[in-house]
Amino acid sequence: MGFTEIFVSTHDEALQRAGILDGGGAASGAGLRIPGISDFEIEQLGDLAGAAVHAAGADYELAMVDVASDSLLGVPAAMVRALAELLSYESEGEGNVLEEVAEKWAAEDDMPFGAEDAKSYVQQLAELASGIDANDRTGLYVWSS
Repeated sequence: MGFTEIFVSTHDEALQRAGILDGGGAASGAGLRIPGISDFEIEQLGDLAGAAVHAAGADYELAMVDVASDSLLGVPAAMVRALAELLSYESEGEGNVLEEVAEKWAAEDDMPFGAEDAKSYVQQLAELASGIDANDRTGLYVWSS
């Protein structure tokens, strides 16, 4: 299995980056590369994050953003909000919500990493999600090989 790269950019920049990645190149700019997973595992994480911040049932399915690239998907606004909320979400009597989500994600079938790596990935994804700015017309994108 290849890898999945998650990044914040405008639509046009996302298409350019996807073109570079589709061609086997290395894209520049900030982003998170996770080896051994696909877009499906990102959707699983969205469901777990949504449930953790009491927003279960929202649409956490990644969507194709342009016919120019079938490997580039957009993260829906509900998932972006849920991931960003993991950084500050507080719930009575519950431990660190971000860590709990990471542990549950690592425990999913066929995950190629453990809880410690998952915690780092979830932390970085939450930070990326919190950096989305509608005024800058940026979004969170997923490219998967």
